[in-house]
This record gives sequence, C-alpha cells and structure tokens, in this order.
Amino acid sequence: MKVIFIKDLKKQAKKGDIKEVKDGYAQNYLIKNGYAVQVTEKNMENVKKENDAKKQEEQRLIKEAEEQKKELEKLTLIFKVKTGDHDKVFGSVSPKQIKEELLKKGYKIDKKQIELVTSLQALGFHKVMVTLYKEIKAELKVQLVK
Repeated sequence: MKVIFIKDLKKQAKKGDIKEVKDGYAQNYLIKNGYAVQVTEKNMENVKKENDAKKQEEQRLIKEAEEQKKELEKLTLIFKVKTGDHDKVFGSVSPKQIKEELLKKGYKIDKKQIELVTSLQALGFHKVMVTLYKEIKAELKVQLVK
C-alpha cells in the first residue's frame, strides 16, 4: 500500500514523503496513529499544495534574509569599553551585548546567530559573522573605542 506521511517518523520518513509499505503496517500503525494517510488523488493534491506553500515561505524567508544582510553589512556597531595600561581592554564584548545593540537599532537577532571568530578584546574594528538564514550570513562591523 502506498502512503503519504503527514508527520515525521524517526528513521522511517519525513512529512510529505510517499512510500510503499505493507498493508498491515500501514493500516494498524501508520494510519491508526496519524503518521500517514493512504495515497489518493485528493491527498496527493493536499500534499502538493502544502509543498508549494512551503516553497513560497522558504523563498520569502530567503528574500527577507538577503535584504537584512544588505542592511547589516552597511552598519557599524560602536562599543565604548574601559581600558587599562597600553590600551588593554578590560573583559571583552560578548554576543549578548552585540544582540542588545542590534535590538536597539531595530534588528531582532538571537545571540546564537552571532559568531565570534576571536574574542573582541582589542580597540579598533572587528568583523563579526551573523547567520541570518541557513547559508545566508552577514558580515557586521564592530568598533571598540575608549
């Protein structure tokens, strides 16, 4: 029997997959527990509509991320830090601080999206990578001043 999975099933299939399974397994487990439905024209139409909606949503998110990337790459965040002898910075600027500064400027970015290659412990300009969506990353400029 051919079935369409409507939920992810660990090590079996993902939502939207179409697989041929034994009749008993399909009736007594997959369909009964709401993991799959039998392949019919109506069900196939529903899956196609869902897939189209997913693709459109994916395109929308990619477009938004690209626009946000352009805006972020123009931006320079300036942090005033305390320094000691020979302009040595006390502590460092954390992803949490960068997130809060971006929030003040109107960008809602989680601190997990901010990647620091090295800790920001010296005065001057630094580059910070921000993952906006899957493979779309923006390079943000951060400046530390006295």
